[in-house]
Amino acid sequence: MPNLLLKTGNLTKDYALGPQVVHALRGISVEIERGEFVAVMGPSGSGKSTFMNLLGCLDTPTIGHYILDGNDVSSLTPDELAETRNRKIGFVFQNFNLLPRTTALENVELSLRYASTSRRDRRGKASAVLADVGLSDRSHHLPSQLSGGEQQRVSIARALVNKPVLLLADEPTGALDTQTGVEIMSLFQRLNHAGITIVLVTHELEIARFSRRILRFRDGRLIGDERMKHPNAVEKMLSEMPVEESKP
Repeated sequence: MPNLLLKTGNLTKDYALGPQVVHALRGISVEIERGEFVAVMGPSGSGKSTFMNLLGCLDTPTIGHYILDGNDVSSLTPDELAETRNRKIGFVFQNFNLLPRTTALENVELSLRYASTSRRDRRGKASAVLADVGLSDRSHHLPSQLSGGEQQRVSIARALVNKPVLLLADEPTGALDTQTGVEIMSLFQRLNHAGITIVLVTHELEIARFSRRILRFRDGRLIGDERMKHPNAVEKMLSEMPVEESKP
């Protein structure tokens, strides 16, 4: 399938805790096409975080296979996994994970340093992607000088600067107030409409409904795969939101 970005087959992950074996993921088979926006939901211990770690090449499965962008990454060495992460995957985290003593621009440039990009090219690419997320006028501010929403936009810019084939977001609105969270989800929708493939972990159904598809996990198994007919309308949600919920 030419439009297929990733495919997992019988993806399984077991962890040994002393004499006990924890079955974190039990035979997950799923396909995600290029340009999809997929939310992953499930209670604590459901396997959704393990699934995201495997998709992000942060871990390898016990058994099963994972095809990403036409390549089987299931059994790569740690160095090969690191190279795949840097070239093909962008990460957005709940707590932003920005370096506190470097500017927004320098935080975004960091990913390009790992890719051996020249200083001049780093600066140009980082400036362009900050403009894409609406932060041109904040590029020389430190994280402490930015609001939570602005910090998350820097985190998104950092994830996008290497032009990854897959954007993974782990509870990206978890540290934000309601209105700012909606604004960040609006940005994710805009990026997805531009063709970026997004897989997002969330425990909030209202956030998951911004996606076009919801995968539901329980006890390490995939128990639901729902296509969304009408993703959340951002403008409608913002217009109905009480003013006091927003941050200055």
